[in-house]
Amino acid sequence: MIEKTISYMDLRRICYSGQCFRMEEIKQDTFQVIAFGRKLMITQCKDQFYFSCGEEEFDEIWYSYFDLDTDYEKIQNSVQKEDTYLTNVAKIGWGIRILRQDLWEMIITFIISQQNNIPRIRKCVQLLCQRYGEKKQDQTGELYYDFPTPEVLAEAKEDDLKACNLGYRSRYIKQTAISIVRKEIDLEQIRQMTHEQAKKELLQLYGVGKKVADCICLFALHHVEAFPIDTHIRQVLDREYPDGFPFERYENCAGILQQYMFYYEINRK
Repeated sequence: MIEKTISYMDLRRICYSGQCFRMEEIKQDTFQVIAFGRKLMITQCKDQFYFSCGEEEFDEIWYSYFDLDTDYEKIQNSVQKEDTYLTNVAKIGWGIRILRQDLWEMIITFIISQQNNIPRIRKCVQLLCQRYGEKKQDQTGELYYDFPTPEVLAEAKEDDLKACNLGYRSRYIKQTAISIVRKEIDLEQIRQMTHEQAKKELLQLYGVGKKVADCICLFALHHVEAFPIDTHIRQVLDREYPDGFPFERYENCAGILQQYMFYYEINRK
């Protein structure tokens, strides 16, 4: 267990922001994350965080995962005060960081996200990992499951994938896994690409459209200029920015602001 002081991070808002589906609230202020083959427990008390790992693992995985190099205070302060909508959503979304997640996992996760809601996506991902992921043990001996590899999903039967509540997305997942295994799409090359290059490459995957490609670019590749547009964000743009969103002003953080907007919209009363 190690303790870290971190500003501008709110685990609950990150957990429920729609970017990560293997992070869950175990009890008040304590969260479990499974990523990169590891399971982490984190407890938050204001700006103090308690991580169930050692310094080496924290530096190797979690420092980058929680994007602790990025100055989110600067991003918050960059919002034009005259833009009352964006000022408000940035305030509501305070503490959300864009996680740096695994590329392969984000490809499959956001294929699953199509025409789906957050609780159902979580359940689908959980079932997929339990059925096809490698079984592991944490430090206490408790079992958990890694995210399934492309090789395993490429061999899976479509009907068996459907048993994970994936529906028509089962075909997308199997075909995408086959493309990765055959190196028709090279994940290592995508990691080196610009946003536009990566998006173009991802669009070649079966079942990946523009919104899903931008989600992958934002949440896996950390292209913060990526701006996924789903139904919620389209409504915001039509309602609040009929003359167009000021992308030029926010080109270095548009995706982060989009996440604030999305979080605000899905939690509106």
